[in-house]
Amino acid sequence: MKVGIIGLGDMGQLYARHLSQAGYEVVGCDLPQNFQTLKEQFKQTQVEILADGHQVAATSDWLLFAVEAENLDEVVKTYGPSVKEQAIVSGQTSVKCPEVESFENHLPPSTAIVPCHSLHAANVTPKGQSLVVFLHRGEPQHLQKTKDLLGAMQSKIIELSGAEEHDRMTADTQAVTHLGFLSMGTAWKNCQFFPWENANYIGGIDNVKILLTLRIYSGKSHVYAGLAKMNPFVPQQIRQYTQSESELFKMIIKEERKSFVDRVLSSGQAVFGNLDDPKILLDDDSLGEFSLSQGHLKVKPNSHLSLLAMVDTWAQLGVNPYKHLVVQTPLYRLRLGVAEELFRNSELLHDSIQAALDDRTIRGDDLEFHSAVREWSSVILNGSMAGYKAQFETTQAFFKDRLEDGRARSTELIQRLVR
Repeated sequence: MKVGIIGLGDMGQLYARHLSQAGYEVVGCDLPQNFQTLKEQFKQTQVEILADGHQVAATSDWLLFAVEAENLDEVVKTYGPSVKEQAIVSGQTSVKCPEVESFENHLPPSTAIVPCHSLHAANVTPKGQSLVVFLHRGEPQHLQKTKDLLGAMQSKIIELSGAEEHDRMTADTQAVTHLGFLSMGTAWKNCQFFPWENANYIGGIDNVKILLTLRIYSGKSHVYAGLAKMNPFVPQQIRQYTQSESELFKMIIKEERKSFVDRVLSSGQAVFGNLDDPKILLDDDSLGEFSLSQGHLKVKPNSHLSLLAMVDTWAQLGVNPYKHLVVQTPLYRLRLGVAEELFRNSELLHDSIQAALDDRTIRGDDLEFHSAVREWSSVILNGSMAGYKAQFETTQAFFKDRLEDGRARSTELIQRLVR
């Protein structure tokens, strides 16, 4: 099959290189102003850069739209009429309900629609990572041809039933995961300190929280904003996380000890079952080497309010987070891993509860986190791309000198610990 890719950003380029290296004839295009740059970048490869999407669409047997979710409908509307008859069309957006709607509206009826989604960033090797695929329109052979072609990515291919199942799962595995880390970064920015220089945030779990926060803020805001704005199942998840965090924080400041302890333990049992069972994802002791600190601070417990709220959210919504590992991103697996580590390490959980209730030095940080969750929740639920971008970039600027290091260290963390 001749492969076409419309959209040669980071992920489109990743697909182009892997598919061409596997022997497929690959043609691709991007915005006109990027034509010469892309020609230069791909001159030593078998990928042919064409001038516009009409050429790509008209000549490709398997066509991938790899553009931002918020721009997809306009791009498909523009180039959809030129798509080759009987072609297989796929999309690489993180939100599938709007994607398949665009395909249905603008593609020739003869085309098969087989969406895919690589559940990792473009700077992570796709080998062994999860890659979702499902048949939306067409015959079983269209699905099989797509799976055979995507085998070139060397990813773990996960077949789902459709767009709705995909978006329900990714609302939890991505949108709420991002909310927690976005809020942590904003809280630290508002506190005006770097967490790796604060004794409250030194240790295995906190190393993961810090690195993944920096990883998100080292990326592009539109990647996260598009998912948050366009996934129809995100609002329920965001509202519940905000409510869970708020109710837990109120118990802390009102010093309702029994209610807080009961709520934390019951949510942990609802999600993890017997809290004495062994951990299956991460080991806190193995994470010390991933610290950004200089090693001169004595570790202090903190409340881990972001993780307590995440587990409470899963409990309130009846979500089994282990089931969602089938569509895991590296960030989600690590977030679930540190939540599991917290709740199945009785000493760590005890220290976290005690810090939340008794350590007044933590209380101010938790207030900032509480405020940041409200800020981000409001931005996301209002659906403002401009507001999201402004909030994101303000925090991004605060961490700018450590983002590159954080991304590099978090990539190492993912490669070492995510299996």
